[in-house]
Amino acid sequence: MSFEKGNSKDGKHYWLTPPEMYKQLNDEFAFTFDPCPYPKPDNFDGLDAEWGESNYVNPPFGVVIHKGKKKGATAWARKCIEEHRKGKRVVMVYPIDKWVLMLLEAGAKVRNLRDVKWIATEDGSVGPGTGRHIACFILDGENK
Repeated sequence: MSFEKGNSKDGKHYWLTPPEMYKQLNDEFAFTFDPCPYPKPDNFDGLDAEWGESNYVNPPFGVVIHKGKKKGATAWARKCIEEHRKGKRVVMVYPIDKWVLMLLEAGAKVRNLRDVKWIATEDGSVGPGTGRHIACFILDGENK
């Protein structure tokens, strides 16, 4: 795996988990495997490896080149789901926007609307889509 540019400010992808945060999570989940270890052993590939029974995943924050292709959070999410379907516990940490967490903490249900082809206000033409899936967050008033 090699890095593709990295953070726009400093070019970095890898960030180690603060020890106190890892301890708190490990105390709860008793991790047996880290598919993103530091230092990374020679020829080790967390996207190809068979994971343990309880996994802590702190993947690169950004896009890396993996087997000649760009891979980012989606590749790691797919691998997390694959290992989960084998009956394994997966705890993945990854930066996301605070507003998403706010909605989830408030009890929002989420639906995937796929790549919506929005309609232009100017002339009513149908756009090409954003190339990204659109999340629909639902706060339905059940907490009245």
